[in-house]
Amino acid sequence: MDHPIGNLMQTTLENIKDMVDVNTVIGDPIAAGNGSTIIPISRVSFGFVAGGGEYDAAHQTTQDSLPFAGGSGAGVSVQPVGFLVVGDDGVKMLPAQHITAWERAINCAPQLMEDIRALFGKKDENALQEGPMA
Repeated sequence: MDHPIGNLMQTTLENIKDMVDVNTVIGDPIAAGNGSTIIPISRVSFGFVAGGGEYDAAHQTTQDSLPFAGGSGAGVSVQPVGFLVVGDDGVKMLPAQHITAWERAINCAPQLMEDIRALFGKKDENALQEGPMA
């Protein structure tokens, strides 16, 4: 015979499994009008507790087992983290929370380096096309 606490735990865990799946963490892709795809990303946290006990022999109602009292509970928290934007120019992460100016500067650094590299690359090409000064 299974113990009642095992049944409580099994029922609670099955319900958590139904609530939290991969689509909760990584949402369904959304096609944007400009050809990009937006994928929502979330942080999922959950907690679980179960407990119970049996009454003493003085309160025994049957010969086979002691009376059982128990309960279980669970909580789930889903917090949006950001959005992955997949487009022709690559993949970008857009955070859902407010970020500081310093974090924004760090996030923009790769694009800034590409812009500087492209700017100097064009100047070098123009210099080569004009030729040396006589």
